[in-house]
Amino acid sequence: MKEKYLTVLFIISMIFTISATSYKPNAPDGFKNLKVLPKDISKEKLDSVMDHFAVSLGVKCSFCHAANADTTNRHLDFASDKKEEKNIARKMFQMTAYLNANYFNEEHSDQPDTIHAIVCYTCHHGTKEPDSKVFLALIDSTLQVKKKGR
Repeated sequence: MKEKYLTVLFIISMIFTISATSYKPNAPDGFKNLKVLPKDISKEKLDSVMDHFAVSLGVKCSFCHAANADTTNRHLDFASDKKEEKNIARKMFQMTAYLNANYFNEEHSDQPDTIHAIVCYTCHHGTKEPDSKVFLALIDSTLQVKKKGR
């Protein structure tokens, strides 16, 4: 079970890492109100990041994005900051980027069998709110393995 979890986590993190590192600036697509993601991100890259969020949290776009104020327009208002979930997502994105840069990379890891990147799915497992019982059990099991390996 643990191997399956780590394999899935590794695959998700690799997809996210590859998409982030293979970024090549394109002509701006005219996105508005990008505060964390690059202003010149391509539509494909932006869609990839948003799809990653949706799958990792088991939500749809409307979880973070507000309905359009124009009721005749059924599309979401992606530029709007009306929903607090959007700001929380920005903070979480910044947090994981910081943690990955400072703690979960090859330069800072002396254990090749540990997680090499944190992604949304690491804690959320397809749910809106992380289940602390699952996460704390995973940390505890990791600490027990480290103690036995000394």
